[in-house]
Amino acid sequence: MVEWVEPSFDRDKLRSVMARAEAVLSEKDKAREEAIRLARDVVRYSGWAVTAVHKGSLEEARGHLRRAEEAVGSMRRVLEPHPDLMSSGFANNAFSEYVEARLFIDVITGRGLSSPEELVVPIVPYLQGLGDLVGELRRLALELVRRGEFKKAWALLDIMEAIYLELRSLDYPEALLPGVRHKADVARRLVDDTKAMLADLESRSHLEARLKDVLKRLEA
Repeated sequence: MVEWVEPSFDRDKLRSVMARAEAVLSEKDKAREEAIRLARDVVRYSGWAVTAVHKGSLEEARGHLRRAEEAVGSMRRVLEPHPDLMSSGFANNAFSEYVEARLFIDVITGRGLSSPEELVVPIVPYLQGLGDLVGELRRLALELVRRGEFKKAWALLDIMEAIYLELRSLDYPEALLPGVRHKADVARRLVDDTKAMLADLESRSHLEARLKDVLKRLEA
């Protein structure tokens, strides 16, 4: 039998611990609220940048992207003292939206591919944004096809496929790469659909061109 001892409990120490906890949580809550506000700005400006690209307004897109980058930097500074919040859902979503917009503009302006280190974003939202980039490249490829620019559309498809193949090679559990496997699956469908569409429409375009040439000769 355990020998009974008089219980000991320091209420003053408990109050001190709770006071410190209150101070820490209050500061964290303020940081979270400010970061959420900045995250909304990141998502808004990033979305506007992508929309401007599809409208053909590259300078407007760059302006929105600069504002998104400023908001990302501010959000990062707010969250740096709170690493647990840096990987929260709202922060990851903001980072991934920014990555998508930045990489989209990088690709179409010939700047290549910015790395996570260059963008100063965590690796997981970078990969999420990379996966979402495939959808925007498909949208642009469709517009190029509408204008008859098949060579440029095929070039975008090559990039889409390269992204898909690299994402597919990441064989890690969902807990480590949330949402990335799903984005890879979506990318595969987009690549397959775009490839079939381009082959079909380009074939039809060539056929129409040949028919027009034949008709022109017959009329001559």
